[in-house]
Amino acid sequence: MEKERIYIAGPMCFYEDGYPRWDLMRDRAKVKGFDVTMPNESDLIMDPVDLQKNAVTIFNNCARWMNETTAIICNLEFYRGPDVDGGSIYEMGMAYAKGAHCYGYTRDKRPMVWKYQGSQLKEGIVYDQKGRPLPYAQLPFSPNVVGACKIVEGDFDDCLQVFALDMEEKRKLALFPPVSNLPLCSKPDSKGMPIVYLAGPDRFEADAPARYELFKQLCLANGLYPIVPTDPIPGIPPAETGDPYTDAYLTFLRQQQHVRHCDILLADLNDFHGWEPDSDTSFECGMAFQLGKKLFGYMKDTRRMIERIPSFGPERGYRDACGCNAENFDFPINLMFAASMPIYQADSFQEALEQMAAALK
Repeated sequence: MEKERIYIAGPMCFYEDGYPRWDLMRDRAKVKGFDVTMPNESDLIMDPVDLQKNAVTIFNNCARWMNETTAIICNLEFYRGPDVDGGSIYEMGMAYAKGAHCYGYTRDKRPMVWKYQGSQLKEGIVYDQKGRPLPYAQLPFSPNVVGACKIVEGDFDDCLQVFALDMEEKRKLALFPPVSNLPLCSKPDSKGMPIVYLAGPDRFEADAPARYELFKQLCLANGLYPIVPTDPIPGIPPAETGDPYTDAYLTFLRQQQHVRHCDILLADLNDFHGWEPDSDTSFECGMAFQLGKKLFGYMKDTRRMIERIPSFGPERGYRDACGCNAENFDFPINLMFAASMPIYQADSFQEALEQMAAALK
């Protein structure tokens, strides 16, 4: 078991008693015989003034330990509103991209339609807080999360137990050839232009085809060959079987191939549900980083998180309505994103694209 090194991911470091909880998780994993790669065990040199430098230091330390791990166990509980912690999903994308075992846990594995906070039911259709038909309503989490990891209903101990059992089964099946990564389909003919993948929640909008057609025209005008989440992949059937898990897996197969094909990923990191980016985009950012792609992001509001996220202020440690403190690294979003890519202030895709194109020249 000690050959398996578990990376424990989740927003525990933002809880008031988070670090003692983290230490207990590490110790319980070690009792099971696993090694653990805990980023918080490193002695980091922090700058007393430059908060952004500190964020980059923490990110680089997380990336270093990710390269040492063979598995990730991720906290999938709702974090800021009805979304999972984006930084943790980013780390899951990193882990998946390097071929690590991906596991997650939640106390509520019901489909999103039953547990989404702030939904509205109108004439038999559930709408999200922004008035869209609720994305992936019949799934407990986004397609990339469902496709990449085994989701255990319960707490960390339950997930750790399932992982331990699976590793025991893996030893039994050691005589069989290991399961390799999915084969990479042929890359699109980009006519010599860099391939840019447009990651973001536009994939869930009713007018997504029209949006993406416009986005593609803008990319081509800037000398970039665009691919989008809804573009088909030869050999992968459309996600139209009617079974939510089958469709989720087909969606995941398509989207992860797009990330592998691209040279550049441009991510819409605006709030999706609550104050986190959508989980598919978070996953794709982490996967793209681990595969060595160039990353760029954009948001309409790039104020610091302690200003952007409603909180009880400095007297209560900038804790939000869920009791989690907002990060204070002079960045607008979780450090996993901010330390790995430039994040542009942009009110539109076109504005973000023009800033990225200028940076690439």
